[in-house]
Amino acid sequence: MDNAKAKTSWVKRYAQRYFVDALGSMAKGLFATLLVGTIIWAVSTLVGMALPAAGTELNTWQKILSAVNGFLKTISGVAMNNYVVGAAIGIAIAHGMKVAPLAVFSAAVTGAIGYCSGIVGPEPNALKAAIGFVNSDVNIIAGPIGAYFAAVIGAELGNLVAGKTKVDILVVPLVSILTGGLIGYLLGAPLAFFIKWLSRVIGLSTALAPIPMGIIVAVLVGWILTAPISSAAICAMLFSQSVLDSQDEVVRRGLMLAAGAATVGCCCQMVGFAVASFRENKWGGLVSQGLGTSMLQVPNIVRHPAIIVPPTLAAAILGPIATTLLPMQNTGINAGMGTCGLVGQIGTYIAMLGLGESWWLITIKVLLLHIILPAAIAFGASELMRKLGWIKKGDMLLE
Repeated sequence: MDNAKAKTSWVKRYAQRYFVDALGSMAKGLFATLLVGTIIWAVSTLVGMALPAAGTELNTWQKILSAVNGFLKTISGVAMNNYVVGAAIGIAIAHGMKVAPLAVFSAAVTGAIGYCSGIVGPEPNALKAAIGFVNSDVNIIAGPIGAYFAAVIGAELGNLVAGKTKVDILVVPLVSILTGGLIGYLLGAPLAFFIKWLSRVIGLSTALAPIPMGIIVAVLVGWILTAPISSAAICAMLFSQSVLDSQDEVVRRGLMLAAGAATVGCCCQMVGFAVASFRENKWGGLVSQGLGTSMLQVPNIVRHPAIIVPPTLAAAILGPIATTLLPMQNTGINAGMGTCGLVGQIGTYIAMLGLGESWWLITIKVLLLHIILPAAIAFGASELMRKLGWIKKGDMLLE
C-alpha cells in the first residue's frame, strides 16, 4: 500500500511539474512576446490604413502618424521574432519549474534553439538530410513544442548540477545549453513534421466534415483553456502562420475554420462560466472570468463536475455553426485565447479582414458567436440545471 501511495505521489508531482507548471508557464512566455507583438502589429496595421498612399506628401499630423506606425512595426517585429519568442518561452518554463537561477537564464538559449529548429533552418543538419527534408521548400519550425522539450530538459539537468561545484557559473549554463540544445536540435525536424501532419489531419477533416469537427475542436480546445494547461500554446503550434503557409488551399481553409471553432469554444467556456456563475460571483466574477480566464473554476469543477456542462453545451452547439452557417476564421495563438483581453476577437478581425470579409459582417459574427449566444446558451442551461438540482447555490463560487 505504501509503495502504491508513493508511486501515485511521484506521478502527481511530476505531472504537476511538467504538464501544469511548465506548460502553463510556457503560455506566459508566448503572451509576453508573440501575443503582445501580434496586438501591436494589429494596431500598426490600423494606423497604416489611416495614412495616404505611398508617394503622397504628408502633413505634420500624418508625419507623426507615420513615425508612430514605423515605431510600432519595429517593436512588433522584434516581439514576434522566432528567436525572441523561443527565448521567452524557455525562460518562462524554467521559471515555472523553479530551477536554479543560472538554469533559468540558460533556458533563453535552449528555448530559442528548440523553437527555431525544424524541417528548414539556417543550416542543414544530418537529421534533416537523413529524413530527406534538406532541400524542401516547406518552412516549418518546431515552435512552442520544440521550445518546451529543449527548455525542460536543459533546465532540469542544469538544475541537477547546480550547487555541486565551485564553478557553477560555468558548469550550469554549459550543461543546460548543451543538453537542452541537443534535444532541440535532434527533435526539431520530427516535431515539425508531426505538427504539420496533425495540422493537416485537422484541416482536412474540418474541410470535409465541418459539423463533427466543429463540435470536437470547440469542445476540446474549450476544455483545454479551462484546464490548467495552455490552449494558447497548443493553438500557436497547430494554427501558426508557418503551418498554414505549408498546406494546400483545402487544408489551409479547413485549418482556419478549425481555429475559428477553437476561438468559439474558448469564448463559450469564459463567457459561459462568467454568466452562469453570476449569482455567486457578481460583476467581479463576470470580469475576471469573461476577460481573464475560466481556469478560476477548476477547483469548483473538481468538486462539482456538473458545472462544466453549460459552457460545454454552448461550445458543442456553436462550434459547428462557426464552421458552416456563420464561418469564422482565426490563426495561431489568437485561436486559443477566447475573450481573454479580447485577443481572440482581435485575431479574428485580422484573419477575416485578410480574407476579404467586411467589417460589419465580422462584427455581427463576433458578437453572436463569441459573446451573445455563448452567454445565452450557458445561462439557460445553468438555470435549468439549478432548477433540477444538478447545480446548487455556491457550486460556482470563486474562492
